[in-house]
Amino acid sequence: MSKPFYTIDWAKGTNIYEVNIRQYTEEGTFKAFRKHLPRLADMGVEVLWLMPITPISKKNRLGTLGSYYACSSYVGINPEFGNLADFKELVDEAHLLGFKIIIDWVANHTGCDHEWTETNPEYYVRDAQGGFTERNGWEDVIDLDYSNQEMRAAMINAMRFWVREFGIDGFRCDMAHLVPLDFWVTARTSCETIKQLFWLAECDEPSYHHVYDVSYAWQWMHATEKFSKGEVRISDLYNVLHNYSQYPFEALKLYFTSNHDENSWNGTEYEKYGNAAKPLAVFNATWGNGVPLIYSGQELPNKKRLAFFNKDQIDWSGTIELHNFYKGLLALHKINCIAKGETFILPSSHNGILAFMRKYEKEVALVVINLSGNSKLNLSVQHQWLAGTFVNAFSGLEYQFKENEHFEIMAFEYLVYTKVEN
Repeated sequence: MSKPFYTIDWAKGTNIYEVNIRQYTEEGTFKAFRKHLPRLADMGVEVLWLMPITPISKKNRLGTLGSYYACSSYVGINPEFGNLADFKELVDEAHLLGFKIIIDWVANHTGCDHEWTETNPEYYVRDAQGGFTERNGWEDVIDLDYSNQEMRAAMINAMRFWVREFGIDGFRCDMAHLVPLDFWVTARTSCETIKQLFWLAECDEPSYHHVYDVSYAWQWMHATEKFSKGEVRISDLYNVLHNYSQYPFEALKLYFTSNHDENSWNGTEYEKYGNAAKPLAVFNATWGNGVPLIYSGQELPNKKRLAFFNKDQIDWSGTIELHNFYKGLLALHKINCIAKGETFILPSSHNGILAFMRKYEKEVALVVINLSGNSKLNLSVQHQWLAGTFVNAFSGLEYQFKENEHFEIMAFEYLVYTKVEN
C-alpha cells in the first residue's frame, strides 16, 4: 500500500509544545496565554498543540470543569477560554511569530449532551436497550457510529471549519486508532483541499502512517519507564527503536517524557524517571526520525501533577530554570545531521549507556547518554565519522577528536558533540 499523502516540508525537524490553556495561567484564557508566546518563540518552539478548545458537556461532567475530551459541539469554543474571535487572535499572533497551530481533535466520542444527541441521535452507537453507550470504560463520553456515512461527513465538515475559518495548521487526533483508518483517509483528503496540514496520531499503530505524519512513541515511553525501575535492559530499548525503524512511509515518532495524560494520571517525568528525566529529554531531541514534545511547564520544571478536571494553575512566578536547556535541545534538533541524518549505534558494555552518532553529508553528531545512576562508565568509540573538530553542544567548548576516542560519563550525564563543516 502506497502512502497517498506527503508530510509538509516544515514538519521535518520540527518540535511540538503541548498547551494546557486551562492550567497555563490564572485566567485560563487564550488572551492570557498569548503573553507567553514571545518566551516560547525564544525557546525555539515551532508547533503549538492546543488541547481541545471546544465546549465541554455538562451531563456526566467529571470534577468542576470537566474533561476537555468530552465536547458538546465540534464548532464552538469552550467559554472558559474566550470566544471564536479570541481564538482567531491567538492563531493570527502565533502565525506572526512563526508558530504553527494544531488543535486536538476527538473523533471517537463526544460528551453525553453533545448537540448531535438532540439533532442527530442516529450518529451514535447504541446499547441493547437503545441508549447511548461507550466501549472503553470512560464515564463522561458516548461513542460515535462510524458506519453512519452522514456522521462521517458532518465530522469532516467540522474539521474543515477550523481550517477554513481560522487557518489552523493541523490536527492532533485523540485515540486515532479507535476510528477507522479509511475515515482518516477521507478526512485528510477533504481538509487538504483547503491547505496542506500536519497530522499527529495518538496511537502506536504502524498502519496509521498510511495517513499520519507522526504517531506516539508509547512503546518507547513504557520501555524507558520500565528501565528506570530496573525491569528491562538497554538492549530492550534498542529493540523498540529497531521496531520503529521498520515502520512504513518514513514514519516519524513523537518522543516525550510527559504529556497531559502522563502528568495527571501517572506522574511527572521526575516521578517516573527520577534523575533520568533530563537525559531522556536529550534523547528525544537528538534521536533521528522523531519529533520531540514538551508539555506545559516542563521548562520550569513543573514537579507537580496537574488536576485534570479542576483548575490547577501552573506557577510561573519563579525562574524558568530549564528555558535555556530546552532552547539548546530544540536548536540541536534542527541541525541537518539530527533532523535527517543516518544513525550508527555505538555499542557499550554498560547497561545504562545509550550512544549513537548521526551523520548528514559533512555534519556529524555524537550523543552519549547515561540513563543509570552508575558513575565513571567508560565508552570507547572507534569510527571514521569521529575524526575532526567537535563542539560540546552544552558548554560550547571545542574538542579535536580522532577516529578512536575514549569517554568517561558520570551518573545521568549526557554528552552531545557536533561537527558542522562547510
